Amino acid sequence: MAAASSSLGSHMREELSCSICLELFTRPKVLPCQHTFCQDCLRDLVGGRRNFQCPNCRRQVSLPGPGVVGLPDNHLVTNLCEALQNQATLSGGTREQPRAGNGCSFHPSEEIKLFCKQCNVPVCTECLDEMHSDHDTISMKKAAQEGRVSFQELIAEGRNILATYSSFLEGLREQEVTLSEQKQQTKDSINQAFNQMVQKLKKDKSRLLSQVNNKHSKNMKMLQKRRGSVLPDVRELSAACDKAEQELQQGGVKFLCQDTMLTEVVGKYRRKAAPTPVQIQSAVFKPTDTPVLGDVTFQSLPNAPTPAVPTARGTGYHHSNQGQSLPPAPISAALGSGFVAEVIHESHQQAQMIPPVETKIKAGAHLDAFGVAVSKEGEVFVADTGNQKIQVFTLQGMLLRQFPAAVSDELNIDPQDVALDGKGNLWVVGYPFCAYLCRDRSEYVVQYNKQGRVLRKFALRRAHWRRGIAVDTKRNHILVTQTTGHIDDEDNRRGEVLVFRPDGTLVRTVGQHQGMVNPWHIAVDRGNILLSDSYNHFIYVFDEDGRFLLQFGGEGGSNGQLKGPLGICTDRAGNIFVVDRDNSRVEMFDIAGRFLKHITTDIQYPLAVAMAPQGQLVVTDSGKNNIHIIPPCFIYNER
Repeated sequence: MAAASSSLGSHMREELSCSICLELFTRPKVLPCQHTFCQDCLRDLVGGRRNFQCPNCRRQVSLPGPGVVGLPDNHLVTNLCEALQNQATLSGGTREQPRAGNGCSFHPSEEIKLFCKQCNVPVCTECLDEMHSDHDTISMKKAAQEGRVSFQELIAEGRNILATYSSFLEGLREQEVTLSEQKQQTKDSINQAFNQMVQKLKKDKSRLLSQVNNKHSKNMKMLQKRRGSVLPDVRELSAACDKAEQELQQGGVKFLCQDTMLTEVVGKYRRKAAPTPVQIQSAVFKPTDTPVLGDVTFQSLPNAPTPAVPTARGTGYHHSNQGQSLPPAPISAALGSGFVAEVIHESHQQAQMIPPVETKIKAGAHLDAFGVAVSKEGEVFVADTGNQKIQVFTLQGMLLRQFPAAVSDELNIDPQDVALDGKGNLWVVGYPFCAYLCRDRSEYVVQYNKQGRVLRKFALRRAHWRRGIAVDTKRNHILVTQTTGHIDDEDNRRGEVLVFRPDGTLVRTVGQHQGMVNPWHIAVDRGNILLSDSYNHFIYVFDEDGRFLLQFGGEGGSNGQLKGPLGICTDRAGNIFVVDRDNSRVEMFDIAGRFLKHITTDIQYPLAVAMAPQGQLVVTDSGKNNIHIIPPCFIYNER
């Protein structure tokens, strides 16, 4: 019976032992997979990570906000461990009852009675004879009395140190409260100031609209007045001419009777001064750089053109500007504070044909356009990395809107690339703004609607390299490029593609074994995955399941060669367009990677490229801070 009880106790002790430290559980924490481990063991296992695998079943575990401490306690295991320890203590006391006093660890049959002051250890008579015979010894009771004082002093010192740490922690708590209060006060101040600005803007809006309406009413009244003063003259002269024409058409000599009347009327208006042009002032709104609106100014419009004068030939009309071509006026749109986007039309003269027009969105010195995507409606989405925002233009260069590249109210990212999914939502990849100062060492993939509202997001492990993003609309997968290895270790860098579901679940990894070093930009066409590797100057193509198909390019400036390729996209026929950065051009290849042509444009430092719905090619130029809109006639030689 005793043997059975001992076996049961051993089995329970084994079941109540942590599989990491092999000791009884201490502050046991239970994982979502129902496996239990010591709190300290889990903390050592996890380190500073937020995600890890269960040591027993290898299931992926995500820690709650507080970390390991936030995992649920296993109260049942705690109670069983305490019961087992209590039983062991009672059993041990019972077994040691037959022994009188304290037994010596070296001589179990002997009782400890003395304390060696030289060796600072308790000893029995056997120990005294063997090793401590010439040492100074005292009784255990006296040794306890002498040691109690110093031991109490040590405890008191430890308590004092503990009080210092407690005071420090209390100070941190007070600082947390102060920071929270300051944050709330600042937010309240911002909201109050914003509301005041909104009220001021509403008042200014009403004032400016009223100015425009008043000026318009005055101009309209002036025009009506001038029209009323001229109409009687027009009616009189028109009636005289009509009457004379009727008499002339009837034949005979009766028209001669009208000669005197017509001569009199025409002579009257020959002597009378012709009506002068009406000076009209048009409203022009000039906003300032401050949050408060500017003023409406009024400038005179050009005079009405002088009517065409019949030439001596009687059939043609002569204009002073005949034969001259007037340059189109630039279209401007506000682009943030302090700079303007201009659409510049460039003519390329050829024979007697109307020249094609290439559009450039001149974006100013502060636009870092690292990535670009174009929607089915023709909206151009630009990843403005330097300003942590997404800017949206029309294909004609007008700024539609802009919104921050935000993960939350507290965190913005530097967007590295953008892509659109099948529903027209925008996917952005980037890392936190000022990441070297930020505690958050992750990178993020964020989905926005077209107006910039965050729909979903998931985190990536920080990789220290630029990332590109694309969407496989056929499978609804999100593809993100990644370079592993330390920034200073060129020999061990490796490029790959991570394929995720929209909720952030990793589906697979593509391209680890094809020798890619630093892939950045990525595109998906008919399920195939296309990547540009700026380090080894190649384009890599994989099928939709990640199987390697082909590579083309290679370093150089000749036809078919590339130097630092970045942006990549395809057209409806499967032709591949690659930004050849260091050769300052865009290259066109067929679906099999055969070189077709250079897309020759005035690009200084191209980065990203995208294909618009009507066949326009959209290219970002970080050297001139332009966005080029290249029409199909440039690309396919259509005229």
